[in-house]
Amino acid sequence: MITANELKTKGIKAIEEQLAQSSEAAITVHGKVKYVIMTVEQFDKMRLAELEVAYMLCKKDIEDGNYTTSLEDHFDELEKVN
Repeated sequence: MITANELKTKGIKAIEEQLAQSSEAAITVHGKVKYVIMTVEQFDKMRLAELEVAYMLCKKDIEDGNYTTSLEDHFDELEKVN
């Protein structure tokens, strides 16, 4: 973890040192984690995992017949949610 004060004094060097040890760096403010920094590679992996989950959920909805091809039905569903 990197404190906000350490980030002020060391700058990007503090982040680089933390990322050399771990794939993520937490920045604390007043003793609480407020921000998380990660490498672009780690971010891309995370986004890919999120997309894979979304794809799997879509496939499950299709398998379960939980979809519509009607715009009117779709808009009705959206109105019910909001």
